[in-house]
Amino acid sequence: MRSAMKGGDDRTSRAVMRDEALRLFAESGPEAVSVRQIAQAAGVSPGLVLHHFGSKDGLRQDVDQYVLTVFEAVLGEVAGPAPEAGRTEGDPLRSLGELVLRHLPEDSPIPAYLGRLLLSDSEAGRTLFRRLHELSLHTLEEMERAGRAVQGRDPQVRAAFLLVNDLALLLLRPRLTEVLGTDPLSTPGLERWAPEVLAIYGGGLAAEETGDTA
Repeated sequence: MRSAMKGGDDRTSRAVMRDEALRLFAESGPEAVSVRQIAQAAGVSPGLVLHHFGSKDGLRQDVDQYVLTVFEAVLGEVAGPAPEAGRTEGDPLRSLGELVLRHLPEDSPIPAYLGRLLLSDSEAGRTLFRRLHELSLHTLEEMERAGRAVQGRDPQVRAAFLLVNDLALLLLRPRLTEVLGTDPLSTPGLERWAPEVLAIYGGGLAAEETGDTA
């Protein structure tokens, strides 16, 4: 498994075990994966996994924290004060899908695990959702300053609505891939998805696609 972010791979043996656990958890759910399976995938003994993490629950907490840290770095591009080259202040990245595609390998297990994490009754899942809602509010405010949106009578609800639509790409990615014939978190998939989303946000269901995804 490659490094979580696009770039090099200088992982320690502990990171390899964590990453293999992340991959297996994303595929099957943490409850269905054993320490022995994680050890086999990482090429180590079950005892070494327990030595590093104490228990499977300890390993899961480590995976949760790692995923939160990686995704915080991804979200920092939107929340940070400096716009990237080619963009202007008030012109934030438009979706979680675009952020994921920019920063994570297309075969990264993190989007699938995020979906499981958000639906779990865990503090990590609640923390992530609160953070994403704060980001959605921030993005809505920036779009209003740029004259591309209004916050409406209830910005909290409007930001939550936009967030739920974005999260559909993570939560329903396999089903969307089946019906569309394209992974919505791949480059061609996002090229199909983004114009329709922007057209609806801009003018409702009666709007025509603008073709402007830049």
